[in-house]
Amino acid sequence: MPATSRRTLLTALAAATAGAPLLAQFGGTPAYAATTPPPCGPPAEGQEYESNNHLYCHLAGREGIDFARRYKRHQLSDTSLPNTFPYARTTIMALHGGGIEMGTSELCLGIAGYDPGKPDGEAVCPTTYDYWMFEGLRSASAPVGQKNGDLHVTAKNCDDHVALSMAASSLNVLSLHGCKADQIPFVTNLIWPPKEIDPKAVVVGGLFTPLREALVAELRASGFQAIDAMKPEESGVGSLGHLNGDHENNPCNKTMLRQGAQMELTTELRASLFGDFTTRGGRATTWDNRDPRYSEARFIPFRDACRRAIAAVEATQPIL
Repeated sequence: MPATSRRTLLTALAAATAGAPLLAQFGGTPAYAATTPPPCGPPAEGQEYESNNHLYCHLAGREGIDFARRYKRHQLSDTSLPNTFPYARTTIMALHGGGIEMGTSELCLGIAGYDPGKPDGEAVCPTTYDYWMFEGLRSASAPVGQKNGDLHVTAKNCDDHVALSMAASSLNVLSLHGCKADQIPFVTNLIWPPKEIDPKAVVVGGLFTPLREALVAELRASGFQAIDAMKPEESGVGSLGHLNGDHENNPCNKTMLRQGAQMELTTELRASLFGDFTTRGGRATTWDNRDPRYSEARFIPFRDACRRAIAAVEATQPIL
């Protein structure tokens, strides 16, 4: 068998990064990030895809039509013998972006330091973070069975090779999700202000206590109703086990430290961050509230609160 050239290998690696199975470039059996090849048929009626690779296999050739993956890893190098240079500590993720859990793609880009309205990623903050997102691109008017919601893969079942490799090489991951207010079991004796039930809430979970608590503190200081998923009684809320992001296979907890943070934002809160929440184009153009018609949009205060929390935690993490 002829030897594989370096050029062939690099070409195949580039193709794999773009989504093509690596071994397919060599004429072998397609390789997947999953331990065993995923099923390629549709999920059972009423069920989700078993994993990202199941979805990619079933919807082969539909990337850019039904769904998209976007990510950015910052190029870093240390070629100096005497000096040590900074390395990337934090990755921001949106596992259900686009039309699946609307607003999470834009938040992912914003918290990472980029303009949510510029798909090519124009930096708008002095510090930027790595990011990864999966997005639903289907029309809101798509027929039943072909909705964006049908592209949802439960976080613990995420096996996208780029997402997992980015989490594994990060000290911190902040993963963004959307939920509904009725998933939060509010009780009548609310302790944390305001004293009445407000559907605009964010549940902050994950196993990394310092980042979780920093996020809760910064968001509350900015006027947002932030609920610590591990201390729900503080906010007059019942058990949040279904939203607390504590599963070991959740990408937010597959970091170098085996722990990270997750935020579940209610639809009402996500809507309040934009002037026009209803469409992808609307969100892309009304996040920065420069238009006086949308002066109440609160995307920037939410973004900046998250970035302050990340910066505070990173300041305690020394160069290794």
